[in-house]
Amino acid sequence: MSAAQPGRRRDAVATREAILAAAVVEFTEHGYAKAGVRQIAERAGVTAMMINRYFGSKKDLFAETVDRSFGPPTIVGDEPRGLTRAMAHTLAERTASDAERLDPFLLMLRSASDPEAVDIVRRGIETHVGTRLAGLLGGPEAEVRAQLGLALAAGTWLLRAVLGTNALATADTDRLAELLADMLEPITWETGADDPAGAAGQR
Repeated sequence: MSAAQPGRRRDAVATREAILAAAVVEFTEHGYAKAGVRQIAERAGVTAMMINRYFGSKKDLFAETVDRSFGPPTIVGDEPRGLTRAMAHTLAERTASDAERLDPFLLMLRSASDPEAVDIVRRGIETHVGTRLAGLLGGPEAEVRAQLGLALAAGTWLLRAVLGTNALATADTDRLAELLADMLEPITWETGADDPAGAAGQR
């Protein structure tokens, strides 16, 4: 009896992971309203009943999908030193036409307008990348400054990678990174990471 438990536990973990992975794809491609539990189940190789068993509801599954998508660092890393330039370069590189798509942004874009999903998306942003960036920034109004930085990131991604406006879509990645760093500097100087002397002089 006890020998069978580890196998069942591993199967449960694998099933849960398969459902979450399938949900990330479906919610990212179709948004919250149009992503169906049956489609998620088919992609995961399980039944819709299994999704209810593991997650309770589509809404609860979406909440875990948002946590899964926004939890890992994408544009904002974990190190305060060099934050401005690192964030600017990563944003420029990850929004280039040949870059791997940014699932958290797509998930936000395709689900944030849905009344049932918008609170979950907002909490996901605030809890994960918003909190991480505010913690790296520190100083006065860290949360406001962090969300301004995220707004710049989201706007750049939308125009450059989704809409493909000509100037941004064809911009040189290194030059774009320099411009983005200049724009981010006023909200990130409190870290003292990129210019400690300059930051100290502004305090």
